[in-house]
Amino acid sequence: MNSFISWIGGKKALRKIIYRFFPKDYGRYIEVFGGGGWVLFGRKPKRGTMEVYNDFNSNLTNLFCCVKNRTWEFLRYLGFLPLNSRDEFRVLRKFIEKEEFTQEYLSEELELAQHNLSPPEFEDMRELMLENAKKSDVRRAAAFYKLIRYSYGSGCTSYSCQPCDVRKTFFLIWEASRRLTDTVVENKDFEALIRQYDRDNAFFYCDPPYYETEGHYAVVFRKSDHVRLRDTLKSCRGKWMVSYNDCEYIRNLYAGFYILSVTRLNNLAQRYDGGCEYPEVIITNYDPKERRNSEPMQLNLFNYENGDDEDEWYRADEMGQRPDL
Repeated sequence: MNSFISWIGGKKALRKIIYRFFPKDYGRYIEVFGGGGWVLFGRKPKRGTMEVYNDFNSNLTNLFCCVKNRTWEFLRYLGFLPLNSRDEFRVLRKFIEKEEFTQEYLSEELELAQHNLSPPEFEDMRELMLENAKKSDVRRAAAFYKLIRYSYGSGCTSYSCQPCDVRKTFFLIWEASRRLTDTVVENKDFEALIRQYDRDNAFFYCDPPYYETEGHYAVVFRKSDHVRLRDTLKSCRGKWMVSYNDCEYIRNLYAGFYILSVTRLNNLAQRYDGGCEYPEVIITNYDPKERRNSEPMQLNLFNYENGDDEDEWYRADEMGQRPDL
C-alpha cells in the first residue's frame, strides 16, 4: 500500500529496489528516519517481527500517532468541508509554528498548578489539562496533514495553488491506521534510537537527509550528523541499510561497506530536462545479495550477471517501479 502522505525524499520510486536488498532474516525492523513511511507501508508486516517507525520531526510522529490511535477523532478534525486557499494555508502554518500545548508548556503549567492548588483541586486540574493536551495533539495533526497536502512539493513552506480535497484521502488514512496497529512510533534522535533497539536480529533502514540537501528539511541535520550516523551504525550488532545521494563524500565516509549504485528519474528536473536521472547509493553492512542468492533462479538468455564487481547499477523503472511524478 502507499503512504497516506507525500514527503520530501520519499522512497516510492526506489522501494522495490530497496526491498530486493533487504537481509534474508531479521526479527525487528526499525525505520530510523521514517518521513512519509513509504518503505514501511509498501511491505507487508512480517509475522513475529517487531516494527518501529521513528522521526525526529515531532509534527510527523504526532501525525502518525493520531492516525494510529485516534483515527476517527483525527478524521473529524480534518472536517468534511475542507477549504483549500492561500489564507487557510497561512493560518495552518501559524498554528503549527505556535504548537499549542507543547510538552514544555504542559510541564510548566502542571508544576504551577501543583504548587498553588490543594491535592484534590490539582488532580481535577491535571485531568482537564491532559485532556486538552490530547485534543490539541489531534488538532495539530490535522493542521499538519492539511499543510502537507496544500503545500508545494510537500515542503510545508509555500502554497501549491493546486486543488486538493482531503476528504478523498479518508479511506487511505483508515487503511494506514490498520497498518500501523502493531507499529511502535518513536520521536528520538537517531543515535539514541539505534542504541535502544540494537540487537543481533535487528535491521535498521536509514534514509537520512541527503548530503548538501539538508536545508530542505525542517529538522536541522549538520555535516557532523552524517559522521555521527556512520559511527553509530559502525558499532551496531544488527544489520543496517542506508540510502544516500551518490557523491564522493558519502562514498568516502562509508568506505569498507557494501555500496550499490542505483538511479531514478529526477522528478524535480523533468519539466526542464525530460529523462534526467538522479544517482543514489544503497549502503549495507551485510552482503546485499544474500536474499537473492538464497532464492532459486531459472537462468535464461536474458540474465545478466556482473560477476564479482563491487558496484552494481540498477534503475528504478527497470525494477517495475513507476516513477513518482
